[in-house]
Parts: sequence; structure tokens; C-alpha cells
Amino acid sequence: MKSCGVSLSVAAARRLSAAADEEKKMAAGKASEPEEDAPRLSAQESDALARVDSSLFGDQRLQEDGASMKALLVKAVRCYEALILKAEGKVDPEFFCQLGHFNLLLEEYPKALSAYQRYYSLQSDYWKNAAFLYGLGMVYFHYSAFQWAIKAFQEVLYIDPGFSRAKEIHLRLGLMFKVNTDYESSLKVRPEDSACSLTKRYRAAKEAYESLLQTEDLPAQVKAATFQQLGWMHHTVEQLGDKANKDSYAIQCLQKSLEADPNSGQSWYFLGRCYSSIGKVQDAFISYRQSIDKSEASADTWCSIGVLYQQQNQPMDALQAYICAVQLDHSHAAAWMDLGTLYESCNQPQDAIKCYINATRSKACSNTPALAARIKYLQAQFCNLQHNSLQSKSKMLPSIEEAWSLPIPAELTSRQGVQSTGQQVRPDRHTRGHSLSCSAQLLEQLRANRTSLKPLQLQMLEQLEAQLSDMHQQQMRQNSSGQIRASLPNGPSLPAHPVPRAPSCSAPPLANGPLPPSVGNNHTPGTRANGDVPYLHPNTLPHNCTSPGDTRKSQHLTSAQGLQKGLGSLWAGPNGDRTLSSSASADGGPHNQVGLSATTPSEPAVNHLSSPSLQRLLAHLVPIAPLRRAGRLFKILFYSAEITFFFMCNVTLIYRNLGKNGLSSSSILLNKCPPPRLPPPPSPPLAKDKLNPPTPSIYLENKRDAFFPPLHQFCTNPSNPVTVIRGLAGALKLDLGLFSTKTLVEANPEHLVEVRTQLCQPADENWDASGQRKQWRCESSRSYTTIAKYAQYQAASFQESLREENEKKGQKELSDSEMTSSETVSRRHKGPFKQVKFGTNIDVSDEKKWKLQLQELSKLPAFARVVSAGNLLSHVGHSILGMNTVQLFMKVPGSRTPGHQEHNNFCAVNINIGPGDCEWFAVPEPYWGVMSEFCEKNNINFLKGSWWPNLEDLYEASVPVYRFIQRPGDLVWLNTGTVHWGQAIGWCNNIWWNVGPLTAYQYKLAVERYEWNKLQSVKSMVPMVHLSWNMARNIKVSDHKLFEMIKFCLLRTLKQCQTVKEALVAAGKETIWHRRSRDEPAHYCSICEVEVFNLLFVTSESYSRKSCVVQCQDCARKASSDLDGFVVLQQYRMEDLMQVYDQFSLVSRFI
Repeated sequence: MKSCGVSLSVAAARRLSAAADEEKKMAAGKASEPEEDAPRLSAQESDALARVDSSLFGDQRLQEDGASMKALLVKAVRCYEALILKAEGKVDPEFFCQLGHFNLLLEEYPKALSAYQRYYSLQSDYWKNAAFLYGLGMVYFHYSAFQWAIKAFQEVLYIDPGFSRAKEIHLRLGLMFKVNTDYESSLKVRPEDSACSLTKRYRAAKEAYESLLQTEDLPAQVKAATFQQLGWMHHTVEQLGDKANKDSYAIQCLQKSLEADPNSGQSWYFLGRCYSSIGKVQDAFISYRQSIDKSEASADTWCSIGVLYQQQNQPMDALQAYICAVQLDHSHAAAWMDLGTLYESCNQPQDAIKCYINATRSKACSNTPALAARIKYLQAQFCNLQHNSLQSKSKMLPSIEEAWSLPIPAELTSRQGVQSTGQQVRPDRHTRGHSLSCSAQLLEQLRANRTSLKPLQLQMLEQLEAQLSDMHQQQMRQNSSGQIRASLPNGPSLPAHPVPRAPSCSAPPLANGPLPPSVGNNHTPGTRANGDVPYLHPNTLPHNCTSPGDTRKSQHLTSAQGLQKGLGSLWAGPNGDRTLSSSASADGGPHNQVGLSATTPSEPAVNHLSSPSLQRLLAHLVPIAPLRRAGRLFKILFYSAEITFFFMCNVTLIYRNLGKNGLSSSSILLNKCPPPRLPPPPSPPLAKDKLNPPTPSIYLENKRDAFFPPLHQFCTNPSNPVTVIRGLAGALKLDLGLFSTKTLVEANPEHLVEVRTQLCQPADENWDASGQRKQWRCESSRSYTTIAKYAQYQAASFQESLREENEKKGQKELSDSEMTSSETVSRRHKGPFKQVKFGTNIDVSDEKKWKLQLQELSKLPAFARVVSAGNLLSHVGHSILGMNTVQLFMKVPGSRTPGHQEHNNFCAVNINIGPGDCEWFAVPEPYWGVMSEFCEKNNINFLKGSWWPNLEDLYEASVPVYRFIQRPGDLVWLNTGTVHWGQAIGWCNNIWWNVGPLTAYQYKLAVERYEWNKLQSVKSMVPMVHLSWNMARNIKVSDHKLFEMIKFCLLRTLKQCQTVKEALVAAGKETIWHRRSRDEPAHYCSICEVEVFNLLFVTSESYSRKSCVVQCQDCARKASSDLDGFVVLQQYRMEDLMQVYDQFSLVSRFI
């Protein structure tokens, strides 16, 4: 709402000018008093400042004025501060808002935050000021307070979708969602920036980098960073040309980067990756070696070294390199997988199993199912081997426990422990031997070609000669002291006995056999957070290590910690985060690894760009005209090669004639309501003995009981979040056999079934796959099958369960003396969990295919039927699959329906067909805000994510939980907005649909969720505007509250349609009459997924093909401000809509 922001600026400037004039008059009468002249703004300066607000942050228009604009802003800040100080803070709140804008543009973030917070506390309707919300969001973003920045930016888009910096907001939202590992929201936040336009954006990024390199007197570090990013982008982005040309150009850029900054270990690492990808092994070794020497030793570098050693058939050297990698980063999934591959190739399956298990425990592991299958295969293979044959075979490599105790090179420990204490340890020969195992060969080759070496190779030769001299001196001292060492034929010499070293944050791996694998959460790898490493033992950790409990806290960004991590992700190369898979890497090796590894703020600052501070980079610029130069670099920095957006200058001014009251034009909330917010938990908190309330249950004996009116009233009473109607099938004589698996197979065996593969766990718990840690995230994978095939699986699962039960009866329990150590360990944890397949979302809406089944459901009482006059969803006018149609679920024990609220907070009906039971959990609607906050803390999207609540967390937060068993024939009624989740106890089928009672409570919560979805950029499955107009046409309303809410929705949309129509006429844009067809679905914007009513903005291309790709007005005008390339279709005549509005009236209850 820039119009609002500008008007406020003008008003504040005028008041300031008037105050300055008044001050002059007062000062004239007090000339005798010695007083320092306060700064005053001229009329011209006030007019210039009236056009300045937060939306100019980083804008090129502001940069063009350079130092003059900065001087004016500094003067304005002094003037405002003096006036506020003189008035003792009793000034118009808009002064604080403008002061915040000025300080933001000057990048005085603490002052900007203070001024914004003051405005927030003084201005009750602050939420109407889009410029304020945007400025506040920018300050939060600067401090990496992403949780608050996201909320501020979302409110900007909600109250003013056409805000001038909307594209930048979308970019920043995408980056923050990415850092928070909400990848689905990150990709969806700007759908128009789809993969089809990535090529143009990559090329635009390339041109921007190359343009920056043409700048005169460019600082060396900025030049090195630009060449580095340009080179790495060419190495990894397929859209930039064929592989040979890309790699050649990438190597050239990285070499130029090293010429500008020879001490950048990250550039050396990237150069090694490029050499490795084209088969130049020796050059790759040299580059990796240089990367380590520049104090940039990272897990990624050592993992790459291990790959090269493994390719050269040097397994011992590869082993040590991988060990270095996982000791630096315990959660480095790629290194663990490569290490497991190495052990497997050396016929050591037990060690390979342990490595694969540790890979699955990493949150970066993206191919957990494949690893789990491999682990299972190796475990079976290992168990089948004869014990004697194992003893007779000599191991080619040390076991994982033995390898873990080998000394780590000093280069790796110096940055972690030694550097923090200020001491410098001179590495011994055995600690440096690993990284120099091929140095002798390289040294000879470099010496032989000394005359033709390049400058970088000459530098490498000098360093190798110096290091070789040091090694000879150390060896002579060791020989004189009589130290005896063993030498391995396959690489560096190793000590005959483990050499004591300084305590580190890791202990040796467990030696008692493989542990069950775990499911990774796809967290951003390379962040150095150890996570839940299996080797950390609290009792053995030194004082400077992070305990397992603390590591979980470290995964959540604080305002101080998140800054480097957030900005570091912008430098994460074209692929941003590391993506791990079981396929070969770009280097041709068996691993897939990251281009950059980020560094946590707790580590010492190092000279590379894996997680740079934006302010630190800007500090290297020439101080003259800082705004101009900083703005240009700021533009380049935000060319994240994974997204590569332009968002600086080419922002089209958007049409904003709507939403003048501070709400978006499509809002159907009351005029004076702020954007929707999470509700606070009910107060006072419930006592501990009331957190497990009994579930309301009603037992039916006959048909009369089922149709008794008080039953409907009881179920829809807001005080009853959930109701179980027992014996419904028997009372109504429902033929549940029509929904049995046998009948379904006979009726439609090839009908499509969505399958969710899950882990079978106790119903009241949710563990990771290893069984070591409780979590909220509920993982599953999707596939599809048919009813017939799932029926076979359901039957086979039942038979397998019977067989296992019989085997258990025949077995004797092991005594304590017979229990091995590995069994003892396995009993400390849950699991391992077997996988189950859940057949879900089976559509049974086709009356031709499922005629008998749907007819049977007509026996239900009217309030619970799929279709009835009193059901709001029956008035939508088209099918919404799973809501006003029936869905079927086919289950085996352990099948889970994760936590959620129904779409738009509608009620739900669920009938258990049997023969097994289901267990349910439910939380009342007033606590949904608490549930959403729990999901946010666990980095899960409440609306779109898959989660299973931890009951201990809920009880600690005083959240009541209803828990009950649904038996065959029982109907569960979920009231409006109830949060629920459930799990099958036995083998059963369930049927499900939604119902909308004709009550003010139901309509109110549906509208609130409709607006909340809009704020969160989530599509509302129920088109509430379309539904409201149909209700006005079809039903008579006697509830005064419900009538007022529907009437207001009609008025708002009617006003919107009229305003848009007038604006189109004024702009000379004609509308095309396009009457709605029967059963035509409601329309949603193909870009932002908001509902579009009556006036449809359709691209001319799709209209010519009669496919009609609809957009909302805001998205259409973002694509073309004058709507070129769009046609506007009108589905209702304004006269008809006004007639419906006039005829919709309140009806007396007693008529």
C-alpha cells in the first residue's frame, strides 16, 4: 500500500516543516539564550523526503542520487530526533515510522528497529501501513529473525498484493523458507518463476557477474568472489551450455579467482572439483591439497580426496580421507555413504552397515529408503555367512572403530581446538602423512617441468619442497629418539599404536553391531551442526563440546546465529544446498557432495565465502558514494544461483485502486479487522488432571435415536470437539459389507489407490527410524496401485502377522545370561520399525461405479449425509473430491493419518467399516494456534506438512487431548476446526467426507481459515466467495449472525467487482461475456491460487486455445501493467449480482 505510505510521509513532512517554522519564531524571541542551531529542513527537502519510504531500500533510483541523498537522510534523521526529543516523545506516531524508514535506508538497523517498534506500540492500526510492515520485515531479515520477517512480509502481501516490492518479498520469503528447510513453500512462493524461465535467469546472473567484473578499481576480494561464483555456476548449471565448454570456462574463472585471492581455500576446492570432473586427477589432488593448506579444510574437501583415492585404487588412503571428513562433520551423509561403499568393496559388510546407518541418521540424507534396503540386504547377507569363514579372512581395511582412533591431521584440529586457545601445534609426520601421500610423485613431476610451470604451480612446488624438508627434519628427530613406526604399503605411514591427541568432540563408534537406520529430515547439509551423532556421549564430552541436547537447539536459528547461515545460503553455489543421492556425483565418483559447506557462527571466522556477512563484504568497498556501490554489490550478492532473481530496479508500478481501508481487495473479513493471526491459547491453563478429558460418546439402540434432533445439536455444539456415535451401523441396519475389501475388489478391481509407505510405530509415539529420538515430523513416501493389488497386500499382511504370532508362541525368551551386548543395545531404543503401506484417498464419488455404496449412505440422518440442504458443501455447485464426495481408506495395522484440521475448518464424518479398530487423538479448535507453533518450532508447515504430535509436548503446554477407540460400525463426528490424527490398530477400511452445518460458528471459522490460507499462500479448497453467493441464492437464513456475515461477504465482493469493472472501462479494456456453465468449478489464480470471482483475467494465448488459464488481477498486472496479452471474462452481470444481494434477507425462525 504505497499510497498509504506516501500520504503518511507527506503528512509527517508537512508537520515537521510547520514545527520547524514555529521553532524559528520561538527561537527569535530567545536570541539571548546560547543555543546550538538545530537542523531544519527546507520546503524543497521536505517535499523530497515525502516520497521516501522503506520501499526505496536498495532501489537504483535512490542510488542514483548518491551522496546527496545520504546527506539529506542524515539531516532528516537529526531533525526528526531533535523534534522528538524536544517534544519528549509526544509526537505523531508517523514521525517514528518515517524515522524508521530513513534509518533503514541508511542501513542503521538498530535505530530503524527502535523507531519501528515505537510506531508499532503507538499506532493501533499499524497493519494498514504496508511500507511500515515492509521496513520492519527488512530489519528482521537483516538480523535473521526469519520467523518474524516471514510474518511481516506475508502481511504486506495480504494487505497489498500489488506492493511495489512484491517481487523482492517473494524472493526473500523463498530464501527464508529454504533456510528453514520448508522446501515446498520455498518453491511455491513465486510460481511464475518456474523452471521454464530458469535458463534466462541463469544467463541474467552470468551477465550481472560479468558486468560487475568490468567495474574499475574493483576490490580484490570482491573480484575473487565474483569469479568464484561465476566459475562454480558454470560447473553445475546444465542450462549454460555443453559440458566441455562449461568446464573449461569454469576452470578459467576459478583460476582468475585464485589470482585475485590465492588464499581462498574454497576456490581451490571448487577448482579441484572441476579437475576431477574432467579426469585430471593430479591437478585435482593439487587443488585439494591447496584448499587444506589455506586453513579451509572441510568435510567436503576430504570427502572429495577420498573419492579420488578410491578411484585410484588406494583404499587405505581413501579410508583415512573419509574418516577425516566424518570427524569434521559427523552428519556428512555423502562421506558416510562413500565410506560404506569402500568397506563393501573390500568385503567388510559389517563395517559397511555401520556407515550406511550413520548416513541415514544424517538430516541431509535424501535417499534413506534405498540405504535402508541396502542395510537390510547386507544384514541378511552377513547373518548367512559362517562364523568360521569370517575369522579366517584377513581384513583389507581397519574396522570403523580402529579407523576412528587413527590420528586426525593437525590441519583439521588446529582450527577447532588449537586456534581457540591461541596455541599453535607443529604437526608431526604421521599427522601430515595422509594429505601428502602423493606429494613425492607430484614433487618430482613439478621439478621435472619447472621451466614450463604456471605461477600457481610454481607456488605449489615451493610449498611442497618446504613441507618435504620439514618432514625430513621431523623424521630425523623421531629416528634419533628411537621411535618405531609401521608402514602400510597403500598410502601414508601410520603409528604402530594410537597416538594420544587433544580431546575432541567425538568418541569412537559403537562396536556392538549395526543399529537400525533412521530417516533423515532433509535438513540443509554442510552446516557443521553435528545433530544427533551416534558417537556423542554426554559423560565423556569435554567442556567445550556440544552435548546432544544442545545440538537440537542449534538447529533453530537465533537472530545472532542465523545471519551468517542465511546469507551464507546465497553463496551456496548454483545448487544451493547439498543434495545427496545414491547415484554418481558430477565428479564421476560414487558420492554426491556439496559445492560449498557453510560454517556456523560458533566457528572461528575464516577467509572464504561459504557463509559471508553482507556487511563484511560491503566494508571492502571504496567508502566514496557508499549507497551507489553497495546497492550494486547487493544486487549481485542476491543472485543465488539456485533461484537467480532480479529484484532491484525493474519493478513495475502496480495498479492499486483497491484495498484503501488497509485490507486486500479480496478480503471478506470485517473492515476493521487486522490480518489474521494465530489465536492465543485459552486462559487460564487447564489443570493437569483435565488434559485427558473423556470423549463424548452416544450409544444408539434404534433408528429413532439416530434421527432424534438433540443428536444433531449435541454433535455441532462447539463445546464438543469430537463425538463418537456408537452402534450407528446396527441401529440403521447399514450394510457395511458393501465397503469391505472383498466387495470393493469385485466391484472395481482396477480402481486407483494412493499408497503411503510409513513406519509402523506405537500409536502414541513418533520416533525416527533408528528409534533413538522422538520427533514431530511424520515421514512417508507416495506411490499408486489398484484396489485389487492393495487387497492382496492387505491379505498377505494379515497372514504374515498370524505366522509371526505363531512363531513367537513357539520360541522361548532368551535368559539374561544369553543376551548379547548388541541385543542389549537394541533394547534401549524403539525399533527397528517395519514399513507398512496405507491405501488412502480412494475416490468413490462416481455414481455409476459405486451406486450401491452411495445409496446405502442415504440411510444416515440428514446432518451427517454427504448431500443435504443443511450442508453448506452441498451448495458449492461442483464436486470437491474428499469433501462433498466420499473417500475410502484401506488400512493395515500402523497406518497413520497425520495431524491436521479439515479444509477450511469444516466438520468431518468417519465410519469404520472394520473388521479392526482405529485409535484417534483430537485437540479442540481453540488450541490450533499452539499446535501451529509446535510445528513451526519443528520446522514443519502446519497446513501442508506431515506431522504427528508428541503427547509430552502437548501436556507440558496444557493442551487437552481426546483419545478414544473407534470400533467397526462407529461414526466419528469431528466438529468445526478440531485438530486430529489417528492410526489403525487392526485391518480395516474407513469411509470419510466433510459436512458444513448451517451455523454462524461454522461459517465464521471457514472464512477465518480462508483468509489465513491467503496470508500463508495456501489454496483454500472451499471457494468461500462462490459458496456465499450460492447460499444467498439457494437458502433462507434465520440466524442473524450468519446472515450478517454472508451479507458482508456479498457486499465486499460486489464492491470489488464494481470497482474493477470501472477501472477497466476507464483504461479502455473491454470485458467479454462468458456465462458460467452448469457444474463449472470455481476459479483460482494459476499463480497465487487465490479465488477469482466473476472477472477472470485470462491470457490471450490460452483463451485462443479455449483452455482459459485464469489469473487474479494482481498477478495479471504484475505480468503486464496495462493488461496487454490478457482478456477479461465476465461471468455474472452486475445487475444480477445486485438483485441477489437485495433479495437475500433475514427470515424469522417462526415462519
